[in-house]
Amino acid sequence: MNFSLLLLILSVFTGIMWVLDLFIWKPRRKAEAKAVSEEFNRANAEAIDRGDSRVIALRDASVKACLRMPWWLDYTAGLFWVILLVFLFRSFAYEPFRIPSGSMLPTLHVGDFILVNKFEYGIRLPVANKKVIALGSPKRGDVIVFRYPVDPSYDYIKRVVGIPGDVVEYTDKRLFINGKEMKRTDPVDWVAPDTMRTLTKTTENLDGVLHETAVDDSRGPGLYGRPYPAALRVCRYRENGFTCHVPADSYFVMGDNRDNSEDSRYWGIVPDENLVGRAFFIWANFSDFSRIGSFR
Repeated sequence: MNFSLLLLILSVFTGIMWVLDLFIWKPRRKAEAKAVSEEFNRANAEAIDRGDSRVIALRDASVKACLRMPWWLDYTAGLFWVILLVFLFRSFAYEPFRIPSGSMLPTLHVGDFILVNKFEYGIRLPVANKKVIALGSPKRGDVIVFRYPVDPSYDYIKRVVGIPGDVVEYTDKRLFINGKEMKRTDPVDWVAPDTMRTLTKTTENLDGVLHETAVDDSRGPGLYGRPYPAALRVCRYRENGFTCHVPADSYFVMGDNRDNSEDSRYWGIVPDENLVGRAFFIWANFSDFSRIGSFR
């Protein structure tokens, strides 16, 4: 089950229990506590009048026991505000994700826990993911989390390479946007931490966003495997690369680990309705705490 849907169900259920407690069960407990206190005062009037602390403490304990939530209510209505705040925070502000693969190396490593800004690209209804307030849109170079177009129950993370109207060309492992080559630094050898393979690493300037990419020189420039029909509708392939036209309200994404990423080259563009948010911060990596911090 989708975790956001689970949080929504829990928020509604605990909210109903909280309302029932506020208007029905809590007044009953107060009435019972008042009756117990009055009965106790009548039965122990003399001791209370002379200020017997033991008797007064016993009365207070009895009243407190009457006012206490039963355990089943404490674990439902008592958790309502906590669950609601978590649900609202994850739905409209920031959501944590864990990087499961090496497709975004060298930028993001397996095991990185990242934060995703949920409101930068617009306010969306929880669970339905329908945009209700437009605030902004992805830019070239943004690292985004989105619902996988082939199966929206999965979340993917890639880098935006093409925005609506762009022509994205990848020839001999060099990236061109609207006919302009994206400059990169001289390549250096780099060992991928997930596979221990030696790759070639460069720093690419993607429309002003400097970020690292990696390629595997042992692999050719063409696709490995056949593209999905959705990709064939926007891309034309050749032995040394491809050219893709990005339609309106859509984005072309690629992994920074260029030869080890299944992305828009294979399954096509990301519709705006599939966007989740922009990834911007590594908040934990339990095998390497030095990785904590922002990234581009």
